[in-house]
Amino acid sequence: RRGGPIPFDEGASWIHGTHRNPITTLAEQAGMRTFETLDEHRISYDLGGIRRSAAVYDQEESKFEQILDRMMRQGHANQSFETVFSRLYPSQFQDRLWRFFLSSYVTFDLGDLDQLSSLLYQEGKVFSGPEKIAVNGYDTLADYLAKDIRIRLNDRVTHIDFSTPRVQVHHSEGISEADFVLVTVPLGVLKSGQIQFTPSLPSAKLEAIKKVGMNCVNKFLLTFPTTFWENVQYISYTPAIRDKLNYFLNVNTFHPNAHALMTFAYAEEARRTEKLSDQEVTEEIMRHVKDMYGNSIPAPLNLQRTRWQSNENAYGSYSYPTVSTEMHHFDQLAESINDQLFFAGEHTEKDYFSTVHGAYLSGLREAEKISSRVD
Repeated sequence: RRGGPIPFDEGASWIHGTHRNPITTLAEQAGMRTFETLDEHRISYDLGGIRRSAAVYDQEESKFEQILDRMMRQGHANQSFETVFSRLYPSQFQDRLWRFFLSSYVTFDLGDLDQLSSLLYQEGKVFSGPEKIAVNGYDTLADYLAKDIRIRLNDRVTHIDFSTPRVQVHHSEGISEADFVLVTVPLGVLKSGQIQFTPSLPSAKLEAIKKVGMNCVNKFLLTFPTTFWENVQYISYTPAIRDKLNYFLNVNTFHPNAHALMTFAYAEEARRTEKLSDQEVTEEIMRHVKDMYGNSIPAPLNLQRTRWQSNENAYGSYSYPTVSTEMHHFDQLAESINDQLFFAGEHTEKDYFSTVHGAYLSGLREAEKISSRVD
C-alpha cells in the first residue's frame, strides 16, 4: 500500500533466508531493494519501562531454543503445543519474557498455540543466509511477474465446474472456459466455501482443507513527528498479555528519517484487533510505547494497518500444522484433479508452507505439471 509516507507491505515483508532462495534472484531481477535485518540488533523492555539486560535476554533465549529442539519428543498427537509446553514448563509459560518468545518466535511463524501441533511445529525446511526486508515494496515482484500477462482485476470467481471436457469458471463478468485451471486462492478462502466446485472436491482434499490451520498476523505502522527511540532494529516489550503489540520494528533503519515503528498482533489477538477502530488500536499500541518511553512522547501522526482475517480474499495470513494436521495433508492440498484442475499456494508446499518462496515454488511446480500435459 502506498497511501502513507513510506511503502507499507500489507502482506509479506521479508525474504526468509537468502541463500539459494528463489525469491532472492527474483527480487534482484524485479528491482526490489532490500535491507538485511538482524534479530540480535535489539533492545528489550519489561513492564514499567525497565530495560532488560542483553545477557539475560540472550541466556533465556538460548534456553527457549533448546526446549523447542527437544519438546517434540514429549509431544502428543492429540495435544497442542500450548498444552504440552505449559505442562512441562509451567513457570516459563507464565514468565513475561518467555511469553514474548512464544509469541514472536512460534505464534508469529506458525499459528495459534492452543491449536498448533506439539509434534509438527518444526516441520518444513528453511533456507540459510540473512533475512532481508523489502525496502521499496514486495509488490515489485508481482509487478515484474505480471508484465505482458492479461489480468482481470475485481472479477470474483464464484463457481468452478470441471464436470465437462473444458473447465468452466463462473465469475463476476460471466463464464470462461479453459483446458486447465490453476486455483491459487489462499487456504482461508477454500475453508470459507465461497467458491463452489462441481463436482465436489475429493474427500481427501476436503479433509486437508479442514485440518490444516490458517494463522492470522496483522501489522500496524505508526509514523511520528520525531524519533524518540533507540537506533536499533528491533524493540521488544514484554506485557502480561501474549501475542499483541510486543515486537516493534524500527523502520528508520531502512527508511532514514521515517520516524516510524511497525508492530504486530498474532493469532486470536490479531483477529480481535480487527474489531477495533483506528483510534482504539492506536491507544493500545501507545500504552505499550508510553510504558517504555514515558508519557511525554509525541502522538503518532498516522496509522496504517491490516485486517487479514476479515479480508474476503484471504481469511487469514498463512497455513500451519494444527493438532488435526498430518503432513500428507499439504500434499493433498497440492493434488490435481482429472488433469484439469490444479492447485498452488503456500499451503500446498509441504516443505515451505507459510512463506512467499513456498508459494512461488508451488507455482513453478504446477506450471511444470500443466506444461507436461500440453506437450
